[in-house]
Amino acid sequence: MSKRLLFLPGKLLFLFVLPFFLLIRGSVFLHENYTVPAWGAILGGVLMSAALLFFYINYWQGRLTGRAGNIRRTFGLAFALVAVYCLPGLFYLSASNAKHESVRREFTRLHPVLRLSVSTLTFLDKGLVVTDADRQPEDYGKMGLPTKSHSLHYRQSSGYAHAVDLRTLRRGALRNALVAAYFRLMGFNTLRHMGSADHLHVSLKSHERPGGI
Repeated sequence: MSKRLLFLPGKLLFLFVLPFFLLIRGSVFLHENYTVPAWGAILGGVLMSAALLFFYINYWQGRLTGRAGNIRRTFGLAFALVAVYCLPGLFYLSASNAKHESVRREFTRLHPVLRLSVSTLTFLDKGLVVTDADRQPEDYGKMGLPTKSHSLHYRQSSGYAHAVDLRTLRRGALRNALVAAYFRLMGFNTLRHMGSADHLHVSLKSHERPGGI
């Protein structure tokens, strides 16, 4: 077997994953480095991903037909594909991926970039469970915990909470490590700690609380 065939599956996997990476990592980059508003950051990530899909479609169309397609139509198709992928993940969380119905309702209070990253991961990890999202200061007292003044679970100036907690119990060390690695790769902060229970805390930078968690 030639080296080209040996590495072909890895190359195909990389090409398949890259649009998703650009979509989420690009959105995080715009949020962190240019203070782009929530939906503007999402739009920027969509445009980055669509630009790559445009290249893919154009390349294969040229290979198959011998000529390039209509640029505007091809980019419109690429943009539509990314947008159709994003819409459900931005507004819907399955009951199987939420600890309680109240957590499911809180999902749309999360920053859209954080929502999209969680929804994308649920396609690979069907057992992923969100245990907490949006909080109020009094919620810590109800859990028997001291109130945190810089919690990113609180709504920030963006209008959204910037932190989410994910279940780690009975999921295995490797699985939890891979989930944490995914979020770090996408540009989020991760912290494994105890609150009311052991969980993975994932947060997106808040410009008003740069040291918040």
